[in-house]
Amino acid sequence: MGFAPAPADTAPADIAPADTAPAETAAPAEGTAPAFWVDPQSAAVRQVAEWRRAGREADARLIERIAGQPQAVWLHSDGAGAVVRSQVEAAARAGRTAVLVAYFVPHRDCGAYSSGGARDAAHYRRWIDDFAAGLGSRGAYVIVEPDAVAQLVAGCPRADAAERYGLLAHAVERLKRQPHTRVYLDAGNASWIPDERRLVAPLRRAGIAKADGFALNVSNHQTDATSSAYAHRLARELGGGKHFVIDSSRNGNGPYQGPQAWCNPPGRALGTPPTTRTGDPSLDAYLWIKRPGESDGTCRGGPRAGQWWPEYALGMARRARG
Repeated sequence: MGFAPAPADTAPADIAPADTAPAETAAPAEGTAPAFWVDPQSAAVRQVAEWRRAGREADARLIERIAGQPQAVWLHSDGAGAVVRSQVEAAARAGRTAVLVAYFVPHRDCGAYSSGGARDAAHYRRWIDDFAAGLGSRGAYVIVEPDAVAQLVAGCPRADAAERYGLLAHAVERLKRQPHTRVYLDAGNASWIPDERRLVAPLRRAGIAKADGFALNVSNHQTDATSSAYAHRLARELGGGKHFVIDSSRNGNGPYQGPQAWCNPPGRALGTPPTTRTGDPSLDAYLWIKRPGESDGTCRGGPRAGQWWPEYALGMARRARG
């Protein structure tokens, strides 16, 4: 079962643009750790503006906990190169680094809530080439194909395993040609494939040797501690000193203990804000890869995968610590 439904590229049409970008888009002071870009036109930013106009000031302040944080931009349709270029150029103007997700592999999500992707292998290779060209020399953090490897390990009859591994290896190698680009191949989460040794050979087939490392917990809710312990075990099994990043966007209350724990679970909260200051030399960053407030799919009354869900976002922000 997939865990990383594709967010929409834009906010719903009925949410008006914000009047100003969040203050966090200012460039970081010289000498500080690398900082990530805050999208001034995200659905959360627009929601803040809409609720302020409607007099919902307290709710707007809560959503600012999301709007003010850097979050990944997901690319999952044709025309990726132009979108990537616009993102990395905007980030560069702010003196920051974009976080991007490549999410277009054929038979994406094995036909579940986030089904779709490229028509075939040739289409995907052209798409990745376009994505990479959009990066230019600006650089970015790129997460490669959430769920794609773990789904093969768990069982995905729709996908041809040999073809998918080859496409993932191509994506890693092609993206790493771009200067200043850090590439992390997705490795699922600590609850999906509990025995991390089962991921070693698949990740090697998918090109992990040429990546900077792997990503964990994308769109899931495992705690930072659980994910980090799992990541260190996996890194030891892989060898070569691989690093990793952790998606901490929605794990503030840990995983839901109930059915369909991955899909719009109740009672969740925002987690550790994005940062490269992790205190762990192997953990390159905590990132908000899944955009908090975007639905996992049409479960528990949610809209389709990737659509902004303001009341769900509000709950996560209200329950966030700090």
